[in-house]
Amino acid sequence: MQRAPFASDPERSRGREFPLEAALTRGPRSAYQRDRDRVIHSIAFRRLRYKTQVFVAPDGDHYRVRLTHSLEVSQIARVIARALGLDEDLTEALALAHDIGHPPFGHAGEEALDGALHAYGGFDHNAHCLRTVMRLESPYCEHDGLNLTWETLEGLAKHNGPVDQANWALAELDAQFPLELDSWPSLEAQVAAICDDIAYDNHDIDDGLRAGFLDLDELLAQEFVADQWREVERRYPDAPRDRQLRELIRSQIGLMVNDVLAETGRRTEGMADVSEVRGAGRPSAAFSEAMEAAERSFKRFMYDKLYYHPEQAATAQRARRVVAELFAAYSQEPVLMDEEWITRLPRFEPDRSRHIADYIAGMTDRFAISRYEDIYGRSPEGLRNV
Repeated sequence: MQRAPFASDPERSRGREFPLEAALTRGPRSAYQRDRDRVIHSIAFRRLRYKTQVFVAPDGDHYRVRLTHSLEVSQIARVIARALGLDEDLTEALALAHDIGHPPFGHAGEEALDGALHAYGGFDHNAHCLRTVMRLESPYCEHDGLNLTWETLEGLAKHNGPVDQANWALAELDAQFPLELDSWPSLEAQVAAICDDIAYDNHDIDDGLRAGFLDLDELLAQEFVADQWREVERRYPDAPRDRQLRELIRSQIGLMVNDVLAETGRRTEGMADVSEVRGAGRPSAAFSEAMEAAERSFKRFMYDKLYYHPEQAATAQRARRVVAELFAAYSQEPVLMDEEWITRLPRFEPDRSRHIADYIAGMTDRFAISRYEDIYGRSPEGLRNV
């Protein structure tokens, strides 16, 4: 495959925070391949198997969790990266790692930790992703963190674009290994980010219908899916409804991928190298104006009908309470934490509270529930709504 002139080149990487010795380079892999492999083999990545995507600690085997979502983002992102001539390994590493910073119970857990750390700089899952891969996840004898390349760290830091105001976690890391937070990231990073939207826009439809939170007639009346649904019914009029719906989701993903390819091709035409992507002053990987408007309207529908559904809101409130009460318990009695975390507990604030938040943020949904039961002698009620 021919590499596009604006693609990231592992041979021209800006390197790692801690230089690697040649003797420690295992196998014929590029720098970005090693990043991807380090993410996949990390404990933090494996924990995504039991972390909330849409539904908290779902009992059903078929609901998506952070791990399956990350794999789906990776699949879509590799398709687009290959079509555009980008580095697929960097794109995949970013797609797989982008949600590593999420605490248990998703955004509900994040809100609880942000409140608990209000006096000490707050909590942000994107900054915590960097904190995890650069400091907390430390399997190597030579240094802290996974020691990923500058390009991978830059892409994770700027998952949502340039950072105007970095919170304490990201600011500390940037001071130690500057990531040029005020510029756009590589095109590989931008592709991984937009594929995050493509994946959850469509796969959350499947989970929402499965849980009975989305009304099918209301869903199919949305402009975003109506045309594709009519085409599915025309092509497969006698197919079972569940198969038609899965065909709809595939069609929607294909429609959005082709739109991104066309718009990104238009925006990158004539670009000579990756520096032009970073200095473009706007995203280079993007939806067309029409698709962006349709996708934004559909998101409002999904927030209204699924993410802010009364049952979801009630479950989120209970999840926030669990995380807040865990933080309170560990603050009052740090000996309740695992031994390795107790021995490294700082004596003074804000590091002490941030350390406790790090411990909680690394928990899976089920481990947080288990620890809550151990501490309070009762199981938190109503945390599973599917």
